[in-house]
Amino acid sequence: MTPRGTRTDEDAEDLDVEEVLALVNDSNGTHLPDPAARGEKDSAPTPRKPDTRHRATPWPQARDIAERAARSATRAARRDPVSVPLDAALGLTLATPLDALTDLPPFDTSAMDGWAVAGPAPWDVRDEGVLAGHVGQAPLTDGEAVRIATGARIPADTTAVLRSEHGRTDDKGRLHATRGVVPGQDIRPRGQECRTGDQLLPVGTLVTPAVLGLAAAAGYDTVTAVPRARAEVLVLGDELLTEGLPHDGLIRDALGPMLPPWLRALGAEVTAVRRVRDNADALHRAMTTSDADVVITTGGTAAGPVDHVHPTLRRIGAELLVDGVKVRPGHPMLLARITETQHLVGLPGNPLAAVSGLLTLAEPLLRTLAARPAPEPYTLPLRDAVHGHPHDTRLVPVVLRGDEAVPLHYNGPAMLRGIAAADALAVVPPGGARPGQEAELLDLPWASAGIGVCFT
Repeated sequence: MTPRGTRTDEDAEDLDVEEVLALVNDSNGTHLPDPAARGEKDSAPTPRKPDTRHRATPWPQARDIAERAARSATRAARRDPVSVPLDAALGLTLATPLDALTDLPPFDTSAMDGWAVAGPAPWDVRDEGVLAGHVGQAPLTDGEAVRIATGARIPADTTAVLRSEHGRTDDKGRLHATRGVVPGQDIRPRGQECRTGDQLLPVGTLVTPAVLGLAAAAGYDTVTAVPRARAEVLVLGDELLTEGLPHDGLIRDALGPMLPPWLRALGAEVTAVRRVRDNADALHRAMTTSDADVVITTGGTAAGPVDHVHPTLRRIGAELLVDGVKVRPGHPMLLARITETQHLVGLPGNPLAAVSGLLTLAEPLLRTLAARPAPEPYTLPLRDAVHGHPHDTRLVPVVLRGDEAVPLHYNGPAMLRGIAAADALAVVPPGGARPGQEAELLDLPWASAGIGVCFT
């Protein structure tokens, strides 16, 4: 899905020297609305070409701008934490500490199947055993034993638990140990893991399946969490099909199915996916009627005849925070502030370029809105050389093999074959990378989070 009426990311490599210099010119990443939208005169003596002359933002700086925008929106929105049932809390961030509501374990329990024994061997074995979840038996006296299951409550005055494989009975039915018995062995004492009131996890912890299990064990039915930012996806383009094979110049929409689960992986609640035709008024209606915290558009971010994103943002008085990023693929991405609490991320229409936009602008924006901690940066050596752009960062799909990152083929802006097989994206500096050179890696949500939130 290529932005209509403009160069592709691959074509941009063939710009003349003057255009390349204009594209790679540094800026502070802040662009005000069109003066005409505010009724002011444009002081520029001659018009500039918006598709080649605007100032793109360096890739690391673009990510920082997205984080700062989210922090500002969070302060303005003043969203209260929410109480969420455990079965709906996966992927959220704790807004209050998780303090134990009970001792864990809440009573002395058996760590093994076997016998609870009291005093020295041999032991007379009671007829009735102790099962998990059943009321405990009367206290044991010296010389007594009782069959016990893992997790069952230990009878009072028990010395130890003798494992099933370490005991034998004689012809009189008495129990003997086949190895030494140490007092307290294979008993999980009450409060071994925590006592009531202990802090188990701090504010800011990502709710994973293990966190859900701990919360349930500690007595919780709900957790208090940061609410998800609401995101709406606007899929732009007359050329897109939602089913069947491409035909007559029409192509399948790859971004409509891909973006919602990816946005959920980044911490968002996707409220709607709307398809918008290549019509300026239709796009204006879609933008101005959205109540989402973050609006995501696909395509239309360049300067072709049906690329309406920039004009519509000027029309509604939005502030461009990032207008183009020095990254390949995905150069014509953008970030705009519509209101104090609402932002728009404009993704390029090419699928891999859109992924680049997600990880460059949407990820830091949504992660910060969700109060998730930033992932710790890490590097691995590249197994193979990677061709670089002369001036821009490149994001290249890789698979992780041992202690190396292996670059994948099919990494053109319109291709998804590489990213579909990838574990991460390698951040390749301008000029490229040689074999063995360390490269920063951006994990993909399903590879890094381990919590399946992109599929819930």
